[in-house]
Amino acid sequence: MSNNESFIDEVTEEVRRDKLYAGLRKYGWIGIAAVILLVGGASVNEWMKVRERATAQAAGDAILDAVTRGTTADQIAALDEIGATGDLGAVLGLVAAGAQPEDMTAAADRLAAVAADDTAPQLYRDLAVLKRAMLPGQMSPSERVEALTGLTAPGAPFRVLAEEQIAFAEVELGETASAVTRLEALLNDNEASGALRQRAQQLIVALGGGETAEDGA
Repeated sequence: MSNNESFIDEVTEEVRRDKLYAGLRKYGWIGIAAVILLVGGASVNEWMKVRERATAQAAGDAILDAVTRGTTADQIAALDEIGATGDLGAVLGLVAAGAQPEDMTAAADRLAAVAADDTAPQLYRDLAVLKRAMLPGQMSPSERVEALTGLTAPGAPFRVLAEEQIAFAEVELGETASAVTRLEALLNDNEASGALRQRAQQLIVALGGGETAEDGA
C-alpha cells in the first residue's frame, strides 16, 4: 500500500513539474521582459541624472566665465551667447540685468522678459518683478504698487519686501497714512528680518509716526 502511495506521489509531483515547465515556457518571457525593463529603466534613469548634472555644471561654468569677463559689454555678450529658456533662461535674465547697472532701461527690459516668461519658475518671475520695481526711474509709483501687490499674498516668498517697496511708493504718492500703517504691520511681522524692521521703524519716524512706531515695537 505504501508503494502505491509513493508511486502516486511521484506521479503527482511529475505532473506538477510538467505543468510548471509548461507555464514557464508559455509565460516565462513575461518575467524576462519585466527584468529587462526594470534594469533598462534604472540604467536610463541614471543616465538622465548624469546628463542633467553635466548640463547644469556646464551651464554654471559658462555663467561664471561670462560674469568674470573684463567689461560689462563682454559679460552681457557672453551671457546672451549661452541662450536658454525655462529655469536657466530666467537665471540668465536675472544675472544679465544685474550685470548692467549703468543701463537701467536695458536691465528693466530683461527683468520684464523674465517676469513674462511662462516657462520660468514662478519664484524667478516674482523676483524679476520685485527687482524691476526697485530699479530707479523705471516705473511710476502707481505702477510699482500695481506690480508689487501680486507679490503680497500670504505665503509669497517676497511678500515682506514687496510690502516695504509698496510703502515707499505710497510715500511718493502722498499716501503717508497708508504707508505708515503698512510699515507698522511689518514691525510685527514674523517673516520680516531685523534689518527690514529697522528700516521700517526709521521711515515711520521720518514720516512723523514715531510714537506709533514705539508702541508697535
